[in-house]
Amino acid sequence: QVQLKESGGGLVQPGDSLKLSCRASGITVVSSHMSWFRQPPGKEREFVARIGPGGSGTSYVDSVKGRFTISRSRTENTLYLQMNNLEPEDTGTYYCNVFYQGNQHWGQGTQVTVSS
Repeated sequence: QVQLKESGGGLVQPGDSLKLSCRASGITVVSSHMSWFRQPPGKEREFVARIGPGGSGTSYVDSVKGRFTISRSRTENTLYLQMNNLEPEDTGTYYCNVFYQGNQHWGQGTQVTVSS
């Protein structure tokens, strides 16, 4: 069974940094097509960042390019999202995602609030 568990969210001020983690079981993170999504309060879930299996590349939504970095650890079987220079518009629940055996699998989410 596929299980994803996000952590690392919190309350920060504009300009601060935060690193989210997604611990996975049932799949191998470095061999999988994995993504981060977020859902702002009162809005629909949106794509944030993606990393392909093996040596394939990364992609980001325009609003986070240059500020966010998606990465992963083979030894920890964990996906990461490094978020720098956070803005109030980055506020939302962040979800880890993997496309595996023809289906999307989601974690429970971790809350990120950026406020002064």
